Amino acid sequence: MPVFLARLLARFARLGAWWTPVLVFSLVFFTSWPLMAIAEPPGSAIAEPATYWWYFVVTASTVGYGDVYPESFGGHLVGVYVIVGGIATLTTVFTRLSTALERAKGRRMQGSVTVDYSGHIVLLGYTPGRTEQMVDELGADGSRVVLCAWDDAGTHPLPDRDVAYVRGDLTDDGVLRRAGVQRAHSVLVDARDDNEALAVAVTAVHVADGAHLVVALRDLGRVRHLRYVDERVRCVQWHNPHMITEELKDPGITEIYTQLMTHGGGADTYSVRLPESLGPVLVDRCQTSLGRRYGATMLAARADDTLLVNPGWQTRLPAGAVLYYVGPRRLAPDEIASALREAGPGS
Repeated sequence: MPVFLARLLARFARLGAWWTPVLVFSLVFFTSWPLMAIAEPPGSAIAEPATYWWYFVVTASTVGYGDVYPESFGGHLVGVYVIVGGIATLTTVFTRLSTALERAKGRRMQGSVTVDYSGHIVLLGYTPGRTEQMVDELGADGSRVVLCAWDDAGTHPLPDRDVAYVRGDLTDDGVLRRAGVQRAHSVLVDARDDNEALAVAVTAVHVADGAHLVVALRDLGRVRHLRYVDERVRCVQWHNPHMITEELKDPGITEIYTQLMTHGGGADTYSVRLPESLGPVLVDRCQTSLGRRYGATMLAARADDTLLVNPGWQTRLPAGAVLYYVGPRRLAPDEIASALREAGPGS
């Protein structure tokens, strides 16, 4: 019987199906049960339906609790048959599982997978060092990232990071679809030069379905070329990876930065030193009084040579601290003093 089982297992194995262990396990069970009933003396409890299934499971898995066991020599032979069948079944399961895991790992490392993510961030292009920095910043707040690179990138360049990897021609819409661009939250075109960036962006616009598309350009004068493709494309300076990652996570934020750094647009950034005569002042007073009277918003303060960006409203600023704010115009120190005095004491 073991020889027959081995031959049957070999034939099933050639079929390459996961149900092979199930068939073998079932075959051994339904053939060993009547054999056990014949081999054991009349009245033996081991062949009872309520008992044999338990005996079969613990014996086939080689656990062998010993609470139920055959009494006759023939029953012992059937037990050997069950053990051999269990070992063969488990060996097949573990072999197939190991093969499947190795195949999946190989596909992941070679970039031949097709991701099924939604709401993720796709990076189109890989630059050693630079891409790692952006991936770390994106992953810091839990963003799911897919790296899609050209074939010459080789095996997975970031194997120690939780990043899916897709490799191929970035101007091929099939490759971009394997990276899930059509279901992504944001897509970054981070090419090796601006000409390549334009070519990849054309394909990305075609594939993306509502995703926020960001293109890193070395020469922002070429923005107009991308505008011909899609007005919604956001272009960011290639040399500022941090700003790129912020734009990917929070669409539109680079436009705010641009407005803050550019004269015009209804608001500019300014600084002013608090008059010494005011004494210590709470940030709460600065925000509310300057906002109500002048439409200004405090961004940061420098106190005792320490820069406080977005300080807490209960932070106490010492006399002579410098305020940095955004507003429609520059405020004079006496205007600041007047507004803060009307707001009440700072302590």
